[in-house]
Amino acid sequence: MKKILANDGIDAQGKSLLEKAGFTVITEKIAQEDLAQAINKNNYDGLTVRSATKVRKDIIDACPNLKLIGRGGVGMDNIDVEYAKTKGLQVVNTPAASSLAVAELVFAHLFNAVRFLYDSNRQMPLTGSTQFDALKKKYAKGTELKGKTMGIIGFGRIGQAVAKIALGTGMKVIATDPFIREANLEIEIAGANPVKVVIKTIPMEEVLRSADFVTLHVPSGKVITSKEFSIMKKGVIVVNASRGGVIDENDLIAALNQGIVSHACLDVFENEPTPSPAILTHPKISLTPHIGAATEEAQERIGIELAELIISRLK
Repeated sequence: MKKILANDGIDAQGKSLLEKAGFTVITEKIAQEDLAQAINKNNYDGLTVRSATKVRKDIIDACPNLKLIGRGGVGMDNIDVEYAKTKGLQVVNTPAASSLAVAELVFAHLFNAVRFLYDSNRQMPLTGSTQFDALKKKYAKGTELKGKTMGIIGFGRIGQAVAKIALGTGMKVIATDPFIREANLEIEIAGANPVKVVIKTIPMEEVLRSADFVTLHVPSGKVITSKEFSIMKKGVIVVNASRGGVIDENDLIAALNQGIVSHACLDVFENEPTPSPAILTHPKISLTPHIGAATEEAQERIGIELAELIISRLK
């Protein structure tokens, strides 16, 4: 019987699928420093992780009997993927399962930002009963998303899911991606036929110059620095729900303080799990603790897809 260590957990549906296929699934969390010893002691065939557990060269070298590493989610930056493959390990992830959840979080942040909800929710409990009129005046200059331009950097599955929601709210969508020339989107409408929209990608500089909102959906790299901020429209709102570090946080704070960026919306951070205090306390930043894929529906999809991949590779 093959054994799987789901070190960052796995949805009950995925666990059930694996067990029905004859796998033993252990969900006990093992500390990073004890991981290799636990894998060898219990002779695990597969290891699944989310973003918390790191599977680097030292773990791979120390666990010669490990056959598969599974990432529940999209990003693989916590796994030395190519090195694992050179050692004969199979490495799988679930790129499609969380796209909608991340896209909806992007818009949760955007609606928060354009109506100042993230700041209002901080201030109302403190001074709402004594400074109600002052707060009303402070938050009275909201804007609407309809008619504005959404710029999407990285136009894969998640970027395209963001585009569908943006189009549904009446926004214009522009996108850039070095690997995708155009995307054929099918927007589902309850009780009606899907609407098909074709979006052709354009150079990144054009996106930065034209967008009222910029959202990033790239796997890695330092994509936005002071150079890119200098190109953007004054008052732009920037969203990062992809990877910490794709926006230079020091440059972001400078752009916020200079008024180039009116608000930032961050789900990921350079120094996770200890984000910079300057980021956490900035009055123009909406914050969530890396929860892009953290919906019950997405976790179920991730668990099922991961289980199916493991069964197909190890049975």
